[in-house]
Amino acid sequence: MKTKGSAKKKYQTRSFSRFSLRFMNLSRIFVGIVLLMFGCAPFNAPSVVKTQPALVKLSLSAYPALSDDLNYEGLDHGIQMSLTYLRKVPRDRAFVFGADSYTAAQLIRSLEVFQEFIRAGPSADQINDMVRRDFYVYRAAGVSEKVLFTGYYEPVLAGSLKETTFYRYPIYSRPDDLVTVELSAFSTKYSGETLVGRYTEQTLVPYYDRKTIENREIFKGHALAWVSDPVDLFFLHIQGSGKIMLDQGKTLNVHYHATNGHPYRSIGKVLIDQGKIPKSEISMQSIRAYLKSHPQDQETVLSANLSYVFFKTETDGPLGNLNVPLTPGRSIAVDKKIFPPAALMYIRTQKPAMTEAGQLGTWEKFGRFALNQDTGGAITGPGRADVFWGNGPYAELAAGHLQHQGDMYFLILKPAAIP
Repeated sequence: MKTKGSAKKKYQTRSFSRFSLRFMNLSRIFVGIVLLMFGCAPFNAPSVVKTQPALVKLSLSAYPALSDDLNYEGLDHGIQMSLTYLRKVPRDRAFVFGADSYTAAQLIRSLEVFQEFIRAGPSADQINDMVRRDFYVYRAAGVSEKVLFTGYYEPVLAGSLKETTFYRYPIYSRPDDLVTVELSAFSTKYSGETLVGRYTEQTLVPYYDRKTIENREIFKGHALAWVSDPVDLFFLHIQGSGKIMLDQGKTLNVHYHATNGHPYRSIGKVLIDQGKIPKSEISMQSIRAYLKSHPQDQETVLSANLSYVFFKTETDGPLGNLNVPLTPGRSIAVDKKIFPPAALMYIRTQKPAMTEAGQLGTWEKFGRFALNQDTGGAITGPGRADVFWGNGPYAELAAGHLQHQGDMYFLILKPAAIP
């Protein structure tokens, strides 16, 4: 669901132009000339650097001490959502855990066993004993074995199905002329990469950027709903899904459908680089406060992020990239190219306390079980994870301020423990 990451941004895209194609052809000619000139000369091949797997299997002595700061009701629901996804895929589909591979059937049995166990309300000691006896544990390699945790949430906006003088900023659906090309169909070296553009004059060209899409004289899109504030709409794009409380008294669930294919750029970094907000103070809340108090800068700052998100409506939500509802505090977004989807996880990082005035309080360490159920355009590599906090004031506070390192593990039932 994120784009920052699922909401936010979601697919890796490859932009291009006639210039870049011409440059590629000239590069091939240059390489050919070099090979002709030096093809017979002695050549020392560079040494191959072996990269560490994203997940590393732990010895029993290295297993972390497991405790959970939440009740098991949400965990039960999160596991059920992962099972809903896994039961729709072929039972023999491979899921990679670092250097090892397991089938969908093994993941399903792992989740079923763990779900049955937590329904009995076990103590932390009982969970640790069971995991040590029956599960393999893999640690995310991260950056020096550490993972940077951030957060996202489900915003709730007031809106209308019709444009009015108050509700005048559109939540667009996916345009009919937006074309998505899966590059893996042309070459395996482009596995997981997607090209987004529009077809014009028998040529596929990059799609309109954010500023062009927001120009109503150029872009003629279909609006699912209208909201009153461009900053609130921008953060809806960042989160990837949300609820629109309509003036007719109904609620509209909007969910990420596609992007315009342009790379995501953090406006927080833009404001830091411009000296508008100190790096030590950057957060979703400080960004929002700056834009609200400097309306003259809004268009310039928001347009710095060329990426634009198009939405669809859902009867339920919010949904992650597995197309199942996310569970607050239990659903995690990570890089979908390197971590096994729907798998059982364990995370350790920090969470904020909220004061009675609704402000950021102290930070405390926590650990909990979670599920890999989402991804995000800015959540790439083995050292990044995004925690879904749900909706409401605390969720917005935690999502806006969480930027802490921690540990991330994946669990899988040992084959010998499968009944």
